[in-house]
Formats: sequence, C-alpha cells, structure tokens
Amino acid sequence: MDTWQEWRKKRRFELLARREAVTEDERFHWSMEITTSLERGFPILWKNTVGFYWPNRGEYDPRPAMNIIQERGATLALPEVEDKNKLLRFRRWWQEAPMKIDAYNIPIPDNTELVMVGAIIVPMLGFDEQGYRLGYGGGYYDRTLAAINPRPLAIGVAFEILRLDNIYHRPHDITVDFIVTEAGIYRITTRGMVIISTEKCASENILNQHGAPF
Repeated sequence: MDTWQEWRKKRRFELLARREAVTEDERFHWSMEITTSLERGFPILWKNTVGFYWPNRGEYDPRPAMNIIQERGATLALPEVEDKNKLLRFRRWWQEAPMKIDAYNIPIPDNTELVMVGAIIVPMLGFDEQGYRLGYGGGYYDRTLAAINPRPLAIGVAFEILRLDNIYHRPHDITVDFIVTEAGIYRITTRGMVIISTEKCASENILNQHGAPF
C-alpha cells in the first residue's frame, strides 16, 4: 500500500498533467469566471493588503484580479521563499514594481517593502470536499497560515477539474476559508464545501478567527 506521501506524489503528477492539458480557450473562460467571483464576492479585499501569487504551469492567472482589486484600493503583495524551512514572507507589488526570478523560476518583487497581509489568494494544485488544499509539497502556505496571528483570510483558487473527494489530510494540513472555481464560491464549513452566491458572500461580514473584522 502507498504511504500518504506516495499517494500525494502520484496525485500531484496526475493533477498537474490534467491542468496543463486544459485548452487556452477553457483556461481563459474559466479564469474569467474566477476573476469575476473574486471581484464581486470579496469587496472586503478592496481596502486590504492582499497576498497573491505569480501564475505557473497552467494555474489560474490572478493578474487581472490583481489589477482590478488594486484599482479599488487594495495593497498587493507577492510571496517570497527566503528559506525552505521558513515561512513565506510577502513583498509589496504593483504593476511597475522591479522584479527578479527566484530559485523556482518564478518572478518575485526585487527587494520591495515587506508587508503583513490580511488576506491571501492561495493557489491550489488540487483540493478536496472538506476544503483541504493539495500543493506542490513544500508546505509553505500551511506553515504560514498556521503561524500568522491573526490568521489572514485564505481564499483558495483552482479549476473544478482539480477537485478530489479526499486528500486524506494530515495534522499539518490547514483548510482555506473559501474556494473559488469557475463554478462559483464555496464557503468551507464543518460540513465541507458549501456553494454560496457572490451576493451573499459580499454581503456577509467576514470575521477572522478572533472575531474581529478584517
């Protein structure tokens, strides 16, 4: 029988191949739906400091959403891996920000200001019905979300084809607060994923774990 590490390694390979096989037309239309949901469902991001990511290997491209949310007043940041055993840290980003390529061949801000984020848009290679995320195996987001106090609002983004029934979460795995796919917005509850309308998501007062509004 596979260990959980072997099982996840196989799922990562399968999901990455599935995502990279998506046509440009499918990716464009699915990404538009996700961007619209982020824009309309989360006005709380507009006056926040929001961590995004630079797209890689067929991921949902958040840059249109970044531009929209920045125009609404948000401060944006991108993650930086300082050391594989440390937490992610976030550097301020804007459209003309100086950039460099990191050790993973991903563009990151070049020594811009370090900022604290109140919300993070989290890339997901896969996700399950309970709201757990399957990443690339580094554990950066799980460690970072567990350590920041108060915890940032965590919104996972991915395509529906990457959904799994169960990733058989381990003690170190952390659920996100919402998952956004081309099908809509899912709130993560004790019962798992529950789809909600953009209007309902936008109108609710989203609270962090300590009960204080973001």
